[in-house]
Amino acid sequence: MLEEFMGIPAHPFLVHAAVVFIPLLALTAVGYAFVPFVRPHLRWVLGLLAVATPLAALMAKLSGDRFLARLESRNRVSPEYVPRLAEHQDLGTTTLYATLLLGVLALVLVFLVKPKGAAAPATTGDAEPGSAPAAAKGSPVLTVVLGVLSLAAAGFALYYVFRTGDTGAKAVWEGQ
Repeated sequence: MLEEFMGIPAHPFLVHAAVVFIPLLALTAVGYAFVPFVRPHLRWVLGLLAVATPLAALMAKLSGDRFLARLESRNRVSPEYVPRLAEHQDLGTTTLYATLLLGVLALVLVFLVKPKGAAAPATTGDAEPGSAPAAAKGSPVLTVVLGVLSLAAAGFALYYVFRTGDTGAKAVWEGQ
């Protein structure tokens, strides 16, 4: 795990990827779910963000754990400061889980809610010529359910990334 970058703890650098990617994933997933005409343009972007964002959150979490362990091993944390850092660490864990949930839902959206005009699988049988099967377009009910779940997961992830960042910033700026 990357612990330092040019002599500076890696956590402050890696956190910025999560802080940027989580809101991007949230907005892209909600847009993909509820705005059909953007789906062809956002499909690959959403798929890439759904994979990269949880990885960014994981890297931020792991580097934060290492940073805290390093501070504690060097006795650089006063006892009254530990609860603030523990709260920040717990919120970081929740942010990681929220981001994983949002990433999984985003991937489900990409695979189950196809953009209009997406290539339909070849069918045999009674389908009318020129009409795409219902499975290729995605069920409207499935789309709404996944949209609502994605909206909830996006709100959850945004709330926790904000809370985590706020507690981390206050810990740094208000001091030990």
